[in-house]
Amino acid sequence: MMRTRPLKVALLGCGVVGSEVARIMTTHADDLAARIGAPVELAGVAVRRPDKVREGIDPALVTTDATALVKRGDIDVVVEVIGGIEPARTLITAALEHGASVVSANKALLAQDGAALHAAAEEHGKDLYYEAAVAGAIPLIRPLRESLAGDKVNRVLGIVNGTTNFILDKMDSTGAGYQEALDEATALGYAEADPTADVEGFDAAAKAAILAGIAFHTRVRLDDVYREGMTEVTSADFRSAKEMGCTIKLLAICERSEDGASVTARVHPAMIPLSHPLASVRGAYNAVFVESDAAGQLMFYGPGAGGSPTASAVLGDLVAVCRNRLNGATGPGESAYADLTVSPMGEVVTRYHISLDVADKPGVLAQVATVFAEHGVSIDTVRQQGKDGEASLVVVTHRASDASLTGTVEALRKLDTVRGVASIMRVEGE
Repeated sequence: MMRTRPLKVALLGCGVVGSEVARIMTTHADDLAARIGAPVELAGVAVRRPDKVREGIDPALVTTDATALVKRGDIDVVVEVIGGIEPARTLITAALEHGASVVSANKALLAQDGAALHAAAEEHGKDLYYEAAVAGAIPLIRPLRESLAGDKVNRVLGIVNGTTNFILDKMDSTGAGYQEALDEATALGYAEADPTADVEGFDAAAKAAILAGIAFHTRVRLDDVYREGMTEVTSADFRSAKEMGCTIKLLAICERSEDGASVTARVHPAMIPLSHPLASVRGAYNAVFVESDAAGQLMFYGPGAGGSPTASAVLGDLVAVCRNRLNGATGPGESAYADLTVSPMGEVVTRYHISLDVADKPGVLAQVATVFAEHGVSIDTVRQQGKDGEASLVVVTHRASDASLTGTVEALRKLDTVRGVASIMRVEGE
């Protein structure tokens, strides 16, 4: 039997995502009520510019006083889609303290202060859901937190930023340079006027922190994630990748160590074999590859950003939180019981592709090989091309630690025969 008194929802932010959340709540009101077991009512919308026309939203609901809105005693759920650290952190905490559960899409805040927010939710017996914070519409957090709760996740490897994937895909498919591909992404609305958060990996790093925390039942903060942007990726890197049967993606990689005692989380460009499922992810789409003991290999794929996809994830959380509210229960909270060590990047072991500019004369390859051997880095393949006294030397290693590779490169730079290190890129997905 459906309850007639509606559950009241406060919306913080009414931009691209917030306006779509409000629209779906209105147009799908009957379906949402049937799925929840009670009607849901938009009880207030906090914005910065109250005079802006917002189609489909009663102006009487609009307010600039977000604090008063979240402290109202009749609010059941607060949906936060304003982003950033403050005032979102203060507003979410106030909402939980005053009896409301929270649905958020705020990856930056959750990556930085997720533990404190979870603690506040637990203290006040309320829900904190955030499916929309990672990979847009793709159901990912809930499968990791619930569907795989009885399994052991060993690795999460994913493309979690649509802007960077669009740019790299254009560079790969058309031969365009980085700036040309970025300009097209900006013109099409995939990239912001200031694309730094995307192309320098900040956005993906926040998502990696959240994913690693959930997958490994360990608190992983944004500061724990190694981050490397993709602005130095060149057309020459793509040509080298193709010669290896690979392409290049900006990847978020979260993995458990072989002994199970530690985890790592990192974001950086990497070559990935064309045979790997992530290699075929095109345009602005996202995909996340999960490896676990019992389930094996799983891939989640779909649109990772935009108003409608993100709103879909927000509404999914809203339905779950409202159901919990009606049943007097809460869903899964933070699971950090494993408390594993988060290892630094220097301990990460992977393969490397190194391109060197060298003098084209006898003995150069032997010198380079000696440096690799002295630092304990085993060489898999070498390719050399020379012309007019100059040459390029491409070395692909077997698996080596980041620290040992760093020492190797420093030593290579000291050789008189090495003119420069053109590029260094990790090789993943094998």
